[in-house]
Amino acid sequence: MKKREVDHSLLDKAKINKKDEFYTQLIDIEKEMIHYTKHFRDKVVYCNCDNPEYSNFWKFFYDHFEELGLRRLYATYYGEGASFFSYEGYSVTVTQLQGNGDFRSEECIQILEHSDIVVTNPPFSLFREYICQLDSHKKDFLVISNINAITYKEVFPLIRANKAWLGVCFGRGISGFIVPENYVLYGTETKIDENGNRIISPNNCMWLTSLDNEKRHQPIELVKKYKGNEDAYPFYDNYHGINVNKTQDIPADYMGAMGVPITFLNKYDPEQFEILKFRKGDDDKDLKINGKAPYFRILIKRKTA
Repeated sequence: MKKREVDHSLLDKAKINKKDEFYTQLIDIEKEMIHYTKHFRDKVVYCNCDNPEYSNFWKFFYDHFEELGLRRLYATYYGEGASFFSYEGYSVTVTQLQGNGDFRSEECIQILEHSDIVVTNPPFSLFREYICQLDSHKKDFLVISNINAITYKEVFPLIRANKAWLGVCFGRGISGFIVPENYVLYGTETKIDENGNRIISPNNCMWLTSLDNEKRHQPIELVKKYKGNEDAYPFYDNYHGINVNKTQDIPADYMGAMGVPITFLNKYDPEQFEILKFRKGDDDKDLKINGKAPYFRILIKRKTA
């Protein structure tokens, strides 16, 4: 089994050049999956971006098929001579696909329609299309993406509507990806492991899921005060809300609207906060403070005092 890993710049290049060969390490799948085992009993799992020869997603579900109580496991992958794999009980079926195994192909969509949960590392360059497909077919999912996917118009509405949320491991909590030999390793957080795998750690990835986990029901402990520190929380020029630069700086004594960084979603408890909107003020332009726009902000409001 191979794996993969990346760095901010490499992930950005992947998006531009459509180089999506970043293989998830088994350790990262194991660390995240431990929080969702109850959701998989008697379910059909589909890894629709996974060649079993290399995919650690296939390896994980193949090895834990009985332990998880799966009903069936499917995998398809893009490429020359793409194949369809099925694991049911002790039998594994390998079938040559008619097409190239693209998740958007009709034969892959037919498998998707007969599946319950999709788990994979989808191509970052096609993430918008990928998440739209899962939503339109009303499938549960656990997938890896770049943190900036939060800002996509295809993703943020799902988060706001409580149809998707961040997983447990985030940023540096995801150790990295295995990349092919033709990828240049550079930067301080790259390595070649004991098995010869070339690994890049981007530290800007996350899990996105529709499966409930315990983390999203843990309220943020608020320790800062607005009263007496008003200068640290300026109001926006074009929206009646205060700016908060860090999630840890959300004031405990302010119940109005406030703008927080997108990384707030890593701590978001839907029972504690309501998501109002993303990025735009009342004039439908980017939020501004004294004429300058801070980096993307999510507008939120407390639900409980």
